[in-house]
Amino acid sequence: MKIVVLYFAALRELLGISEEELSLPSGPLDVAGLSRLLAERHPRLGAQLPSVRFAVNEAFVPLGAAVGPGDVVALIPPVSGG
Repeated sequence: MKIVVLYFAALRELLGISEEELSLPSGPLDVAGLSRLLAERHPRLGAQLPSVRFAVNEAFVPLGAAVGPGDVVALIPPVSGG
């Protein structure tokens, strides 16, 4: 199964990439499982993930939401401002 992962703001800066296409094993996968896979793939990302919001196909979703073939998953860190 192929998906596209988009990284925004501080996550993009941390990883040095704004997006990547991933080929994942077929079978059921939810956002929590994807989060674990991303932490393994990018160890520096792991500490940030508990505060990240996930969106699948442009809609914010809970960690139990399914991720399927062709989905676009965005990782959006908390935003601070003044």
